[in-house]
Amino acid sequence: MSDPFAARYLGRLVLGGGVAAVKCRTCGEPAVINMRQHKLALCADHYVAWFQGQTERFIGKYGMFTSEERVLVAVSGGKDSLALWDVLLTLGYQADGLYIGLGIDGGVQYSAESLEMAQRFAAGRAGAELHVVDIAGEYGLGVPEAAQLTIRGRTKPCAVCGMVKRHVMNRVARDGGYAVLATGHNLDDEAAVLFGNTLHWQVGYLARQAPVLQESAGGLVRKVKPFCRFYERETAAYTLLQGIDYIYVECPFADGATSIHHKLVLNGLEAEAPGTKLQFYLSFLQARRAGAFAGMEGSAPEMLACRTCGQPTTAGDQCAFCRLWETVRVRRHS
Repeated sequence: MSDPFAARYLGRLVLGGGVAAVKCRTCGEPAVINMRQHKLALCADHYVAWFQGQTERFIGKYGMFTSEERVLVAVSGGKDSLALWDVLLTLGYQADGLYIGLGIDGGVQYSAESLEMAQRFAAGRAGAELHVVDIAGEYGLGVPEAAQLTIRGRTKPCAVCGMVKRHVMNRVARDGGYAVLATGHNLDDEAAVLFGNTLHWQVGYLARQAPVLQESAGGLVRKVKPFCRFYERETAAYTLLQGIDYIYVECPFADGATSIHHKLVLNGLEAEAPGTKLQFYLSFLQARRAGAFAGMEGSAPEMLACRTCGQPTTAGDQCAFCRLWETVRVRRHS
């Protein structure tokens, strides 16, 4: 795999070739990764075992799910989601994948290549089932085109994209009888969101940010983030060591996103003091458990069943997803 991401996140460590003067703490063989924030260097075999074991520990620590529960993994074709699916299958969990085709091209056939990576992974793993939802095939337009018709004046479809993904993920999980929806969000993602919410003191979002978002009686499935304590560099190393092929091109609409700027700021702090991002996130979780944000999330809004699709919604008798596509149909033919 020729991937600039690997060079950027693995730095000068040479996978497979070892690093001079850096030895695996477990066996003494040349290490392939040195995690300064953990004061831990490991060879390829022991790193893979460590990564899988830590994932199992996080699942148990935060009560994400049990071995009896079926898990739906949101798969984008990228390193984090495919690594998560790989780990859960290896650990023996009942984990299936879900790929949502958003119809994003951006001159690089982003959605088509992402789907190919997800399908390739599923084909190489015995018992791996991949659900595919093609938005354009089901609703007539991809997300970018739908966004242009509904949020005129904006150049990016990110808000519509997020809403569509949330709706489809919950629908497939609920209708498929899955107890939980798992996403591949890593520590860099979580710390960047936390940083942004803290900068603007968005206490409602802070109160709800957690490794587990419990299911609701109205029909929202439980959502979990088993990789929330892994650095992005660590998930990249696992994916490369396991030989998992993935799409490394960013979404064409990600350029200029505020979250990317927040990550760069945090990366600068991490370079000066390894472990900063992890300590920032863990300290937040500790404060949250201690009740620092208790009552700040506001009262839980009443959940109603959408009259069109039956999914839970707080937006009256029709959910935002169904209103979106009704607007799209009207404006396409006006």
